[in-house]
Amino acid sequence: MIGRPKFVLASGSPRRLTLINQAGIEPDALRPADIDEMPKRGELPRACANRLARAKAEVVLAAARADAELQGAYILAADTVVAVGRRILPKAELMDEAAQCLRLLSGRNHRVYTALCLVTPNEGFRQRLVETRVRFKRLSAEDIEAYLASGEWRGKAGGYAAQGLAGTFIVKIVGSYSSVVGLPLYETMTMLAGEGYPVHFGWLNPV
Repeated sequence: MIGRPKFVLASGSPRRLTLINQAGIEPDALRPADIDEMPKRGELPRACANRLARAKAEVVLAAARADAELQGAYILAADTVVAVGRRILPKAELMDEAAQCLRLLSGRNHRVYTALCLVTPNEGFRQRLVETRVRFKRLSAEDIEAYLASGEWRGKAGGYAAQGLAGTFIVKIVGSYSSVVGLPLYETMTMLAGEGYPVHFGWLNPV
């Protein structure tokens, strides 16, 4: 699009793309960063989310430097971590992992941390962390069994997707719903606007 700087979303997540589109931004490129997302031994949830978001941004920046089309682009990376106390829950890939997560989350509060890392056209880094508290209802064996059968948990931090069937498990959210889904929109737009990105450009040119 003529009239605005290039924007790269450093993610392959359909949820993050949907959210950034909801804010009126259409990325010029989607560049998932292939990094090891395992927490380090003893790493706290906040530190883990911040480290991974920064690592994703750095990987995509290195690739963008070699791509004439994307040089000087704004690059946005994010990472979402679900935690119960200091314990970081996995991005569930196996049904047993998801089942363990759901049993742990049942009837209690947990926290969702989404870290943002924005690379500016002059290669400055800006980071922000958003913390949201979520409370699940007490899950019955039938709730867990049916949710596991849905397959929605696969690849999701904490073994659930708030925007899907697991939305019926959520009693209360204190903080940002969009952050729980994967990209806190208020903080994202504030960060972009603060660094000179024309956040309203897409609003004036509806598709």
